[in-house]
Amino acid sequence: MTEQRRQALAANLRRWDGFLALGFGAGLAPRAPGTAGTLVAVPLAWPLKSLPPVTFALVLVAAFALGVWICDRVGRRLGATDDGALVWDEFVGYWVAVALVPQHWGWLLAGFVAFRVFDILKPWPIGPLEKRLPGGLGVMVDDVMAGVAGAAVLWAAGRWLPV
Repeated sequence: MTEQRRQALAANLRRWDGFLALGFGAGLAPRAPGTAGTLVAVPLAWPLKSLPPVTFALVLVAAFALGVWICDRVGRRLGATDDGALVWDEFVGYWVAVALVPQHWGWLLAGFVAFRVFDILKPWPIGPLEKRLPGGLGVMVDDVMAGVAGAAVLWAAGRWLPV
């Protein structure tokens, strides 16, 4: 990492929007920042899952809208629309993946695996969406779609597996 990049990341981490967009610093992980960001999102899912379902859904919508805005702003400051250090999209995508599962650590960990698989592989239509949508919207939508795909797999598993 160049000194200029290190300084840009540090400067963004000190700003509220950068602190969120960089996943409280998880996006600075030297390897697999998306996985690091998702790991930070896992324990945060526990209190979110404690909310009434309608409130949880509203929090997801608000987190998505905030993410579009902050990822666009911070991405522009970093000079890359979907900079690898931006991991707020992983937070929201993961929370979508676990939205329909029981509040149990086993399900939250299964959600981590399901979400990461879809986020890394980006099967159709996830991959093309990321490239077609501009700025922060493109950053956020592919991860939310990976979360939807993960949620579908977890929902199906919950229907067929004894819980």
